[in-house]
Amino acid sequence: MRALAAATLRNHLTSMTKLAQLQDRGVIAVTGEDRIDFLQGLVSNDVTGVGEGRAVWAALLTPQGKWLADFFIFSDGARLLLDCEQAQLQDLVRRLSRFRLRSRVALEDVSAELSVHAAWEPGSAIPGTVCAPDPRLPEAGWRLLAPGPLPVTATAEDWDSHRLRLALPDGSRDLEPEKTILLEAGFDELNGVSWTKGCYMGQELTARTKYRGLIKRRLRPVTIDGPEPAPGTPIFAGTQDVGTMRSSRDRIGLALLRNEAAPPLLCGEAKLNIIDKLGY
Repeated sequence: MRALAAATLRNHLTSMTKLAQLQDRGVIAVTGEDRIDFLQGLVSNDVTGVGEGRAVWAALLTPQGKWLADFFIFSDGARLLLDCEQAQLQDLVRRLSRFRLRSRVALEDVSAELSVHAAWEPGSAIPGTVCAPDPRLPEAGWRLLAPGPLPVTATAEDWDSHRLRLALPDGSRDLEPEKTILLEAGFDELNGVSWTKGCYMGQELTARTKYRGLIKRRLRPVTIDGPEPAPGTPIFAGTQDVGTMRSSRDRIGLALLRNEAAPPLLCGEAKLNIIDKLGY
């Protein structure tokens, strides 16, 4: 049986064009009989959509509707598993723990048990892992939680280039804690918000922003002609400050731009050109 499982795993791996371990990601296990109801009242998406082969992308917001963290939610049957930024993990556990009150739920860092991987081109399920299609865009491939590193065929930098070409935000590299509104960062188009599940923390502002059309700036993909600007570098249209640079790689990046921003755009010593978002 072990030989068969190993052979099956090798066949799946060799059928993939790209498989990368994301070492800057960690995993939080949420256990206890109230685990679904607990998260349902806190995060932006519908946690009941999580199941075998199905993940949900969601965000934790301030009561004022500003972004604090985002993560993928998986289930292995007995637990909900949050694939999140490693640098935010302890703070996320602390924030979520504040709301436990009498809920029968526990939170634990299980990053030593499970490693996070991304698979794409074409990407598929791998036996022995907790995995699901990336819920944001079909072109994004798959997310996988594995009990140990898998034999990779690509680097985390390859994945970073891939997600930038799809205009997928990468947590705190692209969003500003306690400042960014979800709809500025494409969470609606990328299936990161449920409009039907009911109340959650920050829901009122998120709904008002959508239905009143209050978005004044958006995270937009850009090409970079010149040296790649550091995150946070101001962007100018003439003498007008119209936004800031966020993450970038291989002359493609994401920029938080005011709606009226139009070329030519200058950022540091580089010229930026706005491009269309794949899948939007």
